[in-house]
Amino acid sequence: MPAIMLQGTGSDVGKSVLTAGLCRVFANRGLTVRPFKPQNMSNNAAVTIDGGEIGRAQAFQAYACRVAPSTLMNPVLLKPESDHTAQVIVRGQAQGHLHASNFISGRAAFLPEVLTAFETLCGQSDLVIVEGAGSPAEINLRQGDIANMGFARAANVPVIMIGDIDRGGVIASLVGTHAILEPADRELIKGFIINRLRGDASIFQSGYDFIERFTGWKGLGVLPWIDSIRDLPSEDSIPDDVGCSSTSRIEIAVPLMPRIANFDDLDALEGETHVKIIRVRPGHPLPASAHVVFLPGSKATIADLRFFRQQGWDIDLAGHVRRGGYVFGLCGGYQMLGQTIDDPDGVEGSPTTVPGLGLLEVNTVLTHDKKINQTSGITLSDNTRFSGYEIHCGETASSHSRVIPLIKRDDGRRDGAISPDGRIAGCYVHRLFDMTGQRAAWLDRWGTHSDGLDYTARVEHALETVAATMESRLDIEGLLAVAR
Repeated sequence: MPAIMLQGTGSDVGKSVLTAGLCRVFANRGLTVRPFKPQNMSNNAAVTIDGGEIGRAQAFQAYACRVAPSTLMNPVLLKPESDHTAQVIVRGQAQGHLHASNFISGRAAFLPEVLTAFETLCGQSDLVIVEGAGSPAEINLRQGDIANMGFARAANVPVIMIGDIDRGGVIASLVGTHAILEPADRELIKGFIINRLRGDASIFQSGYDFIERFTGWKGLGVLPWIDSIRDLPSEDSIPDDVGCSSTSRIEIAVPLMPRIANFDDLDALEGETHVKIIRVRPGHPLPASAHVVFLPGSKATIADLRFFRQQGWDIDLAGHVRRGGYVFGLCGGYQMLGQTIDDPDGVEGSPTTVPGLGLLEVNTVLTHDKKINQTSGITLSDNTRFSGYEIHCGETASSHSRVIPLIKRDDGRRDGAISPDGRIAGCYVHRLFDMTGQRAAWLDRWGTHSDGLDYTARVEHALETVAATMESRLDIEGLLAVAR
């Protein structure tokens, strides 16, 4: 079954967005298309219809194909827990841990699982668009590779190399990648795409021609900088802060902890005219101007809570609360807001119990069992609908009869917590703010109002813009001819 793989000269050259864009281009042409990423490394995950977790980027690529996400689309997901270890997710379920010391040999063991998922996906589609990870030019990682050329060789999938001209050095990046690859790997690369050009493409023509002559790869087009990409969901890296309209009325501060997870939960809020997201990096205090402090999810809640305190952010947060500010914690951030976090089985290291931030009357017990499910219901204070998903280890329960639950799921279960004055709240529901009514209710509580825009419609418009640009600027027929 035809397939094609997008690899890049480096990380963040646009592989994920271009994969999504091509998925939509070919879906618009009436083909049954599926995305595939053999191995992803990210704490930004999504829940699939078959009850597993995959990289958030692959879930969005499935959306671009107009199909539900499946664990087949990202059979191996590595979720970093520290600088040296990562949780291994295979076909959506946790399968232990991988240490840096055995990273090369350990990941190679998953190649049969990867190939089986790929072959199954091929059997369901007319075309599979495969996304690589990082760069094949990292030849120190070639042994045991299942993410780039190791997969391409094993599955005999042709490769298109992506170069990012905006960061500079794109000619050297593409030519250098060609120069250092093994001959058998190099043979699989059939073409290249230049991404993120600002200005007149004709000025780059001589460079484009040189790349073709030196590498023997077919040039498949030059894509311009596409502003609407900023309206697409965040991928595997935390986005930079963008400029804010002078009409902004509230600021939401997000402390960036080392193991932040599912950092895209605020994407829908970021598109609101009256909201400014401030990502607070280590070494900087939580801004006194913030109306809301948002504690995001974490892959290592106890370690991130320790880091939070080391930064002095707990002192900043206490001052924020004394001034009447709002606080919202989601998933790991919700766990941090409670009285204690108990890890009796050593889920995150040695067994321990640590004090939380003490802002909600709840306690958390971490367990090895991971809850992975899609969920929907209402927020109890306003009966407003929500829809999202949960990915977390452990359970959080109220420690006092006065605790007010935040949400009621459609099955009747109540969860989350909100303080009596409504200023401190938390729950486990990722993507809580995506629905227009739910987002509007929170903004009203926080002292401003929503534009009322449909977040899904905004994403859809941006995706169609990307697809239309790719259709007009790339040799789409050439790409189809390469696929095999």
